[in-house]
Amino acid sequence: MTTDGWIFVLGSVGGFCTTFAYVPQVIKIWKQGGRDLSYGMLGLYLFGVVLWLAYGLLLHAQAVVVTNLATAILIAIATALKAWTARRDEIKPGLSGAAPMTSSTRGAGNAS
Repeated sequence: MTTDGWIFVLGSVGGFCTTFAYVPQVIKIWKQGGRDLSYGMLGLYLFGVVLWLAYGLLLHAQAVVVTNLATAILIAIATALKAWTARRDEIKPGLSGAAPMTSSTRGAGNAS
């Protein structure tokens, strides 16, 4: 294999690993919610990935383009799931029949 071939393989395998390492996080958000992830982190991460994508496009680096496009899609999915699970978790307490606790009802029974 030529040096260019090895460089392509190295970039592709590295990009695959770093991109698909995010898949378990997306699955965890789907199952448990994304309460521990901040929108700021997700937004900054997405911005950085989009910059890498632009860099890859400008250099015509296929491995950089493909992996960062896939990563951007995964971040978008994670952000959407975070918002969806937060909304889902807000609705769940209302379905149990009990009124959700609010700041006005927390101390209502302790007035003396």
